[in-house]
This record gives sequence, C-alpha cells and structure tokens, in this order.
Amino acid sequence: MHKEIVIDVNPYQTRVVLLEDGSPSEIYIERRGKERLVGNIYKGKVQNVLPGMQAAFVDIGLERNAFLYAGDIVLDKSEFQFGSHHEGDQKLDETPNVKDILKPGQDIMVQVIKEPIGTKGARVTTHITLPGRSLVLMPTVNYIGVSRRIDDECERARLKAAVEGVKPPDMGVIVRTAAVGKEVADFANDMAFLTRMWSRIQEKERLLSAPRLIHAEEPLMFRTLRDLFSPDIHRLVINDREFFEKIQVVVGILAPALQERVELYEGVPDMFDTYKLETAIDKALARKVWLKNGGYIVIDQTEALTTIDVNTGKYVGNDSLQETITQTNCEAAKEIARQLRLRDISGIIIIDFIDMDEIADKERVLDTLRTELRKDRTKSNVLGITQLGLVEMTRKKTRPCISATLQAPCPYCGGDGKVLSRETMILKVRKKLMRALAEGESCSHLVRVNPSVAEMIQENSTQEAPLLPSAAGHSIFVQPVPGMHVEEFTISPITSPSELKHIRSIAKAY
Repeated sequence: MHKEIVIDVNPYQTRVVLLEDGSPSEIYIERRGKERLVGNIYKGKVQNVLPGMQAAFVDIGLERNAFLYAGDIVLDKSEFQFGSHHEGDQKLDETPNVKDILKPGQDIMVQVIKEPIGTKGARVTTHITLPGRSLVLMPTVNYIGVSRRIDDECERARLKAAVEGVKPPDMGVIVRTAAVGKEVADFANDMAFLTRMWSRIQEKERLLSAPRLIHAEEPLMFRTLRDLFSPDIHRLVINDREFFEKIQVVVGILAPALQERVELYEGVPDMFDTYKLETAIDKALARKVWLKNGGYIVIDQTEALTTIDVNTGKYVGNDSLQETITQTNCEAAKEIARQLRLRDISGIIIIDFIDMDEIADKERVLDTLRTELRKDRTKSNVLGITQLGLVEMTRKKTRPCISATLQAPCPYCGGDGKVLSRETMILKVRKKLMRALAEGESCSHLVRVNPSVAEMIQENSTQEAPLLPSAAGHSIFVQPVPGMHVEEFTISPITSPSELKHIRSIAKAY
C-alpha cells in the first residue's frame, strides 16, 4: 500500500491528511485557539466529590470542570498485553471508593483523556502517559507492555527484553508499534528524553498553584511526525517553508532515514486542490456514500450513537441474490471501516447490513469488517450480530468527530436536519390569518412567504376552496420572497389605498 501524508498550513489552521493508495483515510484539523486538549497535564483542584456516581469534578482552569471517574484513577490495561506485574501494583478489578481518596479542595495532577464535547467537560485521569517516538512512559505504574498491533511473537519478546534494561525503576513502559526493528540504544535515547520531561512536569507541579496547565501536548504537526510518519510512509508533503525546515530538523533527530521523504510543495494551484482533498473532505460530511460496485451506505450520527445503513443501490450482481447481497455487504464493510477513520466516528455504532440467510455469509462480512478495522490506530470492538440482524460495535472516543469540527447545528432546525413542510406552513399562515380576522381586522392583508410555499398556495387554491381565509370585500395577497426561509412568513395589514395599489402590482390576490 502506498501511503502519503499531506500537511496544509495557513495562519488559521493546520490540516493533515493520510493518503492510502491516493485515497484519504484519516483527516486531522487543528485551528488556532482551539488546539487539542487530550494529552495535556494539569494541576487541578477537586471541586465536588460524588460518591453516588463514583466520580469527582476537578477544576483545571477550563470553562467547565473536568470529570474524573474513580475507574480512571487506576490504569486501564485492557489495550495492552503485559510482560510483568508486581505484587504491589493495584489489581485490575479494584476500583477505589472515590470518597476515600479525594476531598474537596484537594490539589491533584490529572491528564485529559477525552475532549470536552457539547455540554460535557473534559474527562481526565490521574494516570499520566508521556508518548515518545517508540515508547510511552507511564510514571505511575510498574510494568512493561507491548502494543497488540505487533503480531510477531518473536519480535514482541525481543522488544520486551530490550526495554527491560532501560526502564526506570517503579515506572511503566509501553512499546509502540513504531519500535519494531529498533535496538536498545534507540530505546535508551527515547527513555532519557521522556524521563527528563517527567522531571520537568513534577517540578512544575510543585511550584505552580492550581488550577494550572503544567504540560501541553505537542501541536498537530509534530504529533504527526511522532505518531504517523513511519517507514511505511513513502512521502510527506508540506506547503510551508518555515515548517518544512523545522520538520527536517525534527525528522533528522527522530528518524534520519526518513528525512529525504519530506518534500516542500510550492506549486500552483493550492495543494489541497492538486490532491483533490477539498472534495474528499466535503464527501466526509455527506450522509450518503456510494460504493464502487454501485451500492451505497447512509451514515446518521446522533448524540447517543451512529447508525449506518447498507443498500444495494444500482448494483444488481451477476449470480444469485444471496451472492449479490454478500458482495455488497463486504464492499460496504470495507468502506465503513474507512469512513470511521476518515470521519473519526466513535462511541456506539450500529450497522444495518442487508439481510443474509447463511451463517457463513454473515461471518464473511464480519471478518471483512474486522480485517479492515485492524488498519485503524484507534481501538474498536466488533461485538457481533444481534437477533435483529444488526452489527454492534464500539470505537474509542477521545475527541469530537470531523463533522463537529467543520459543521455547526442548523440555526433553523436545531440540528435535526428537517424543516416544516410547505403544507404545515400554509396551515400556520391560515391559522394566523383567521386569528386576525376574528379580532376584527377587516382590512386586506399581505402575506410574505418562501417562493415554494407561495407556489403551493397558487397551485392548490380555487375560488370554491381557497387555502387562505378572507373577509367579505377584502383580499389576501401572497408575495413570494426569494431567500426567505421556508419556515418564515409575515402577515401585514394593508392600511391605505396607495399601499393597496402598490401591492396589487407585486403580489397575487386570493
């Protein structure tokens, strides 16, 4: 697979796109003043302890207090397989009683693990993680973990043995996927850097008062170099000379062999236009996504969960109906896995594949989905097919999805994606007119509405059955107003002969 990283830098934002065989698979956007909070370390002050929720709210200096669950006070070890465990460490199934370990007014060092979303504040943990190029230092525990993305058991054992010699006493280390093939000297350099960072954080925590930021996560560009720019990346292209030179320096330290793969884009037109990435981002916001075989999927995101519906669309197949359905579902599974990465959809996900009768076909589709999800750096879990034929899965949530970054709720529909129908609007206009006539306003009236509503009034009104009420000797005039929202309308009395004359020239009487 041919992989490239494209970085677009401008004064307002930085955008990073990971391309796989020319198709975008991951998009990251960081806007000035709205930098990512996940990974930031704060000295906070406990505000409220809630034993009934086994949680506490911590003031870390943000608009809303952070949420600290009792289970986040200990390390979540579910994502890694561990090479050692010491008797003094807390057991996995132990969850401390929050009222026994936290008190209001207490200072506490926490790290953000989930961005504030909607009305919810950030979620934090007391377990600190400091990621490096090949290692992650965990100062609050004592074990060695190896990323599950490293499948080779021999390499896992070699990496564990190599790290054991450089791990500080009473600290934990996770070996990242990027560590494959590296030697002890590489780990020693990475570990020296991380331990110096931890010492500086501890010093700041001692000197600074709460609430205060004591360590900020790297900006998007340098996180990209640390987490994404690996030997399997064929090229990294950036359009800013100043940052190109900085990247050259950083890559020369982190991965000198990759330095020649960094390129500066100075062409015309805009780099994103050259790579057709603006179109790709627009497609990442679309509700309907077409498959290569003519089928399509429909993605609907709500606050509670995301639903994905699969349809055959224009695909008719060549053989049997069941094979057509299975092929469509397999193609959809591949695209769904890509869309989850591209849109950064997380939380609970429900997939409604086309109904399949054979158990073997169902397993084939699930295997395809799981295989494609292994390409994802974010942890996901496919739970299987329910009795209703729906596939349940989860994907770890750390930050808002791409649509939350690029879009805002509709000010007219409140984010529902729907507006009142023309028929409903006509009934609203009729009701308000009837109220005006009942109150004794016997003059003629001007109704200003959206052109589509005016068209329906015109097409469906007859002298015998008018859609709008009227009083004897007086008329109702309807004026279409281009640009008026379909849910808007105004009703104004006509108070003078001159005004009536003018309105007769611009509006139709009913």
